Amino acid sequence: MSEEFFFSLTPDVVLRSVEESGLVCTGRCMALNSYENRVYDVEIENDQGRPERRIAKFYRPGRWSREQILEEHQFIADLIEAEIPAVGPMPFSDGSTLRQTAEGIFYTIFPRVGGRAPEELTSEQLVRLGRLMGRMHVVGSSRKAPHRIRLTPEAYGLKNLEFLLHGDWLPLEFRTRYETAARALCAWLEPRFAALSLHRVHGDCHLGNLLWNDRGPFFLDFDDMVNGPAVQDLWLILPGRPSQSDEARAQLEDLLAGYEEFRVFDRTQIGLIEGLRGLRFIHYAAWIARRWKDPAFPAAFPQFNTARYWEEQLRDLEKQVEILTQGASALILE
Repeated sequence: MSEEFFFSLTPDVVLRSVEESGLVCTGRCMALNSYENRVYDVEIENDQGRPERRIAKFYRPGRWSREQILEEHQFIADLIEAEIPAVGPMPFSDGSTLRQTAEGIFYTIFPRVGGRAPEELTSEQLVRLGRLMGRMHVVGSSRKAPHRIRLTPEAYGLKNLEFLLHGDWLPLEFRTRYETAARALCAWLEPRFAALSLHRVHGDCHLGNLLWNDRGPFFLDFDDMVNGPAVQDLWLILPGRPSQSDEARAQLEDLLAGYEEFRVFDRTQIGLIEGLRGLRFIHYAAWIARRWKDPAFPAAFPQFNTARYWEEQLRDLEKQVEILTQGASALILE
């Protein structure tokens, strides 16, 4: 029931839920671009009767438990307490940050914060962003998040592979090669993850989740927060591959220059970047497959589940295995 309700969320339902939290809506409501959750820009009246904007986020049913969502909120609260720029959920009248609709959908309210999304970053901006990441990881390593996923070859690789295989998502002509490549990738990563220190990280630190305003850079959307290696929050920012591009290597050096002003970085993790990239390929394909019943996904990903799509996925995955087995990812910056 809650999943069907989630698929058919309407502005009327959104406004009703927001008002049930104690806010007074003016009636203006606009859906924002978000595939995983349903996110809306809602106008409310403040205590002085003036219009203000809020962001109402409705979590996809079945993805996160209450405990997992509250660990996301706790991470953001810890960042704000440490005076690190972050946009946290606003408490409801009872002090909580999470509520549930009558149909069982979790939702929360965020303030609307302005900023620009950078298309590319200068060397100076990368150093500044590295400082933010270093500070963020100091906070991230200060508290456990036992309910959140651990970013490991098993969780992001093998479990997603099994889902794709058991669901018959892979065309027969690509199935064996895809499985072989995915298992080879995970086998390469597993011994290297054995000694890694995992802690709370943003998990989806690409430029689309970064805004810049007069306070500087800050990240949005901690929905994909995981217990993972520190390097996960660095490599997604880079447009290229540090192991193959001088420009990407220089950008990574800039990030690390800022990062290490606040926290020691284990530079052996740089060698994991191409393995993490491969895990993301598998995880992303399984993510779309898991959401295929959502009417928004076939419309947004029309090429998915075609022979051409899986042929490209296989080619990319086999390329990652080749990079790893040839030692091309073994980059440690001085």
